[in-house]
Amino acid sequence: MRILVAYLANDGGADAVALGGCLARSLGAELDIAIVAPGGHPDAALSDVIREQAADWLTDAQALVPDVPSQAHIAFHDSIPSGIIAEAQRVEAAAIVVGGSGGGMVGSHSLGSVVNDLLRASPLPVVLAPRGFRHSPVTRFTQITCAIGTRAGAAGLFELAIGATSNSRVPLRLISLVTLDQLPSGTDDPAAAQRATDAAEEVLNEARKRLPEDIEVTVSIAHGSTIEEAVERLDWHDGDVLLVGSSRLAAPQRIFLGSTAAKMLRVLSVPVAVLPSPNLDAP
Repeated sequence: MRILVAYLANDGGADAVALGGCLARSLGAELDIAIVAPGGHPDAALSDVIREQAADWLTDAQALVPDVPSQAHIAFHDSIPSGIIAEAQRVEAAAIVVGGSGGGMVGSHSLGSVVNDLLRASPLPVVLAPRGFRHSPVTRFTQITCAIGTRAGAAGLFELAIGATSNSRVPLRLISLVTLDQLPSGTDDPAAAQRATDAAEEVLNEARKRLPEDIEVTVSIAHGSTIEEAVERLDWHDGDVLLVGSSRLAAPQRIFLGSTAAKMLRVLSVPVAVLPSPNLDAP
């Protein structure tokens, strides 16, 4: 398995490398650390200067994770997001790891324009590093959290969670959010809460059937007036990673960050992996 880290020589880039290293250690993967620079330079000498500087930055990036097998890549592309996707596909990466932009508090998610573009078009999972992750003592994930639901794509998200849990052999937590702002009436609905509980229990039982007995699987139903409030009522720890699916508006096999996931990012301080929508035409 290969994981591509989209690197910039700044704090966000260091956060991405740290997260990529954590993923690689947890999943037994190798890293491809890539700098994608704007293309179309008519001056060959300028391109050589950029390539030389990028090579130095990539050497520094690899030194941040000396225990993880890695390769460095430099690419030029007219569109940085498209170039990142192209590099990830070229090396057959299973996911793309990115850091945040400037601004925001340490521990929060702050998304720049390139990351936002990736979250609207990537055919591969995009894993987001919270600000300051480079300072985290975590070297491997200690728990995988999967946000479950009944929308199209939930089965694919569940399958990825099962696979990641099997590979990393860490506990799996399934979460379901029941919030008033998502109910038609805007008021408490015991029936909706019961439906969420029943669906979560069904997924829990299936996960326990699929995973080895020595891997702990739990489920948590979080209630709140808003998505943000429900998320904050859950316990989050260093070593957690959250898996979320794409919006129903996403094109097949593409990412589109939905409103629920975007609201979760506002209050979360753990890495978040956003998965593409499924191929609805697949058998």
